[in-house]
Amino acid sequence: MFGATYLGWLHVHVMWLQESQRGQGYGSELLAVAEAEGLRRGCKQSYVETLSFQALPFYEKCGYKVFSRLPDSPPGGARYALTKSLA
Repeated sequence: MFGATYLGWLHVHVMWLQESQRGQGYGSELLAVAEAEGLRRGCKQSYVETLSFQALPFYEKCGYKVFSRLPDSPPGGARYALTKSLA
């Protein structure tokens, strides 16, 4: 995982687990630790982007809400921007 905190936001830039580690709760746990650190640093919101063929259901399951969808990016897919309130 790679992210940053600034201006009251936690921005998760990259989050990736090996295929063999997915579906075991590691991703949810890792994201929860990052969100807790964001809160500790004074963040009120979290932001992440994902592609339609990647982790959209995962982030929604973790409480993130889609606020933007860019169609055909990449061609045949879509890019999503999601936020979650941490406060």
